[in-house]
Formats: sequence, C-alpha cells, structure tokens
Amino acid sequence: MTRRHVFLALAVLGTALLAGLGVWQVERRAWKLALIDRVERRLAAAPVAAPPRAEWRGIDDDSAYLRVRATGRWRAAAPVFVQAVTDYGGGYWVLAPLDTPGGTILINRGFVPLGDRAAIRTPTGEASVTGLLRVTEPDGAFLRDNDPVADRWYSRDTAAIARARRLEKVAPYFIDADASGTTGWPRGGLTVVRFRNTHLIYALTWFTLAAMMAYLAYRIARAPRDA
Repeated sequence: MTRRHVFLALAVLGTALLAGLGVWQVERRAWKLALIDRVERRLAAAPVAAPPRAEWRGIDDDSAYLRVRATGRWRAAAPVFVQAVTDYGGGYWVLAPLDTPGGTILINRGFVPLGDRAAIRTPTGEASVTGLLRVTEPDGAFLRDNDPVADRWYSRDTAAIARARRLEKVAPYFIDADASGTTGWPRGGLTVVRFRNTHLIYALTWFTLAAMMAYLAYRIARAPRDA
C-alpha cells in the first residue's frame, strides 16, 4: 500500500468519524429538547403525591422536577446545612426529614445566608410541603467531597445524610420546597431550572469538519498516481 492510499484511508476514516459525531449531537439535541419540554410541562402541572416507598426503585434522573406534595410530621433531627450559592449570595440549603405514610423524605426547606444559620431551628409538628422532586446528589460537589463526620455538606446526598442522622427508610430523592407561606429564612422556591443546549452548534461544527475532511479525501483520490 502506497503512502497515498494510507492518507486516503485515514481521510475517509476521519470523515466517517466526524460525521458520526455530528449525527450523535443531532440525537443529543433531540433528547435535550424532549427533556426541556417534559420539564416545562411538569412545572406547569398541578402537584401530585410524592412517590411512596413502593415506587422508590423507579426514581431516576427522568423523575426530576416533578411537582409533588408530601404530608407528614417533622422528625426531631438536627437540620442539615448544605453549602450553596443563590441570588442572595453564599449560604446553605436547609434540609429536614419529614415522616410520611409513604416513608421518610428529606425536605429542602430553602436557603439561609451564612450569617443567619444559627437562627435556624428544627421544625416540629404536622406539615404539608409542596415543591419539586429532586434526585439525590451522591458523593459531593465538584472537587469537594461531603464530610459527614465533620457535618460538612456540599451536595444533597440523601443516603449519606440518612446515615449521618441515623434515619431509616429514606427516599432516594428530596423535595425543594416552594415559596408558598414562607417568611424569613429559610427561603424556598429558589430552584433554578436551566438546561444548557449547545448541541446544534456542536453538530454544525462536526459536520463542517467532516465536509473539510471529505474534500481532502477527494483531493487525495484525484491526485496524480505518481504523487
């Protein structure tokens, strides 16, 4: 095989690879648009009952942002403070366990600024919470691992929080409480629902590179035989 044939084979292979990446981005774009549409419809829908324990196995990323309502009694457990940044600046999400007939659910009661953390008290009594279902965030945040022993939290890892607070039968999701009926801190209703969708730009980039590579393959194929 001559050097020309090697270059031609590599150019054809490169064209196929780049075109394949473009097709993959088109498929990803279709998936992302379907996800955005599904989430927008969920946000506009009336709340439904929070999934009970019998349905926990079916909870995955596709379950996120479902509007739900949970009714039960607050568990007497110390609140969990998860570091967060919102439009109010740096602070914490405040999580508390709610015992319901369908199992224990961690409720993100909302955000509290750094200087107001000490004023947060454990809620008591019966409660009905409406908000968005969020899937557990295991392990920690980017470059920061949760430290349950030191009670330092960077993500809302329901399983790790349950172990640290000695809670049993805790749902693999938590609920971001909405802002209804809240005054002062913690402040609910601050969930940011935003999906990055740049797949079309990536697809056009890959297809452009594939066209350039295909032109290169054409030039190599048309080159004089003794080249």
